[in-house]
Amino acid sequence: MTNTFIRFVIKSVILFAIAFLFHLGILYLLKLPLFENYVTLSYSINLILVIVVFGVLYLLRRKYKSQLGFLFLAGSLIKFAIFFIVFQPLFKQDGDISTLEFASFFIPYLLGLVIETISLGKWLNKLDETTS
Repeated sequence: MTNTFIRFVIKSVILFAIAFLFHLGILYLLKLPLFENYVTLSYSINLILVIVVFGVLYLLRRKYKSQLGFLFLAGSLIKFAIFFIVFQPLFKQDGDISTLEFASFFIPYLLGLVIETISLGKWLNKLDETTS
C-alpha cells in the first residue's frame, strides 16, 4: 500500500481513539456505565470496517474509478449489515435498544462515515487532477 493508505489508517486510528476516550469521558461525567453497551466492540469493529472499505476502494481506484461511489455505498451497506447481524441481537437481549446502546454504535459509525467521506473526496479529487 502507499502513503495515502497508511496516512488514512493512522488518521483513522487517532480520531477513533480520541472519540472513544471522549465518549467514555462523557459517560463518566454522566455517571453512566463506561464499558456496557458494547462500546469497545463497536469502536473496534467500526474502525476495522472503515479501514477495510477504504483499503478496498483504494485498491480498486483505477480499475473501477467511475464506480467508486457505488462501491462506497456498498461498503456502507455492509456496515449496516454488520449492525443487524452483530449488534442488534446483543442490544435487543433485554427487548429494546436503549439510547446508550444506539449511541455506542451510531457515534463510531458516523465518525467512520465522516472520515471516509472526507478522505475519499480528497483523494478522488487528486486522482481526477492527475488523470486530467
